[in-house]
Amino acid sequence: MSPSEDEIVVEDPGAPERDSPPLTSNRTIEIAVSLVLLGLAGLLALDNRRTGMSWDSTGPQAGYFPFYLSVVLAAASLYGLVKQLVSRRDAARAFVTRAQFMRVLQVIVPTLVFCLATQWLGLYVASFLLIAWFMVRVGRIALWKSLLTAALFSLTMFVTFEIAFDVIMPKGPLEALLGH
Repeated sequence: MSPSEDEIVVEDPGAPERDSPPLTSNRTIEIAVSLVLLGLAGLLALDNRRTGMSWDSTGPQAGYFPFYLSVVLAAASLYGLVKQLVSRRDAARAFVTRAQFMRVLQVIVPTLVFCLATQWLGLYVASFLLIAWFMVRVGRIALWKSLLTAALFSLTMFVTFEIAFDVIMPKGPLEALLGH
């Protein structure tokens, strides 16, 4: 695709620096993920063996299919692990740089706080706070626009789930105060 005269290129002032030092390599992450999946496959295989992984007079037991899926997962994990241990190809390629990781934390930390806050504040208040925070902090949008958008979204969710579909969602003190 050739550049067009109509194309406008805008630099992102918040983009990670290109010279940021790497935190870890692709190879390290591949090995870690393979080991975690291998451990998970072993745990699943043991649990499904406990619940029954063979056939009985009525057909397969509850753990039959999941056991063999865990065997496939273990085989794939071993393949990935051996492949990374033998190969040195991705050893130098950076998986994530320090600046990129900081941007990821800008999303992960508030999302974890949202999950915890939902337990005490309820889904709608926690959603309001999360949306407003993201819009102000990450999006750099005006406070009044952020608060209005977050309020409208939370209100729409409340009407949709609580009134229209009558779905039970986590509620906090504000909903209790309003009689829901």
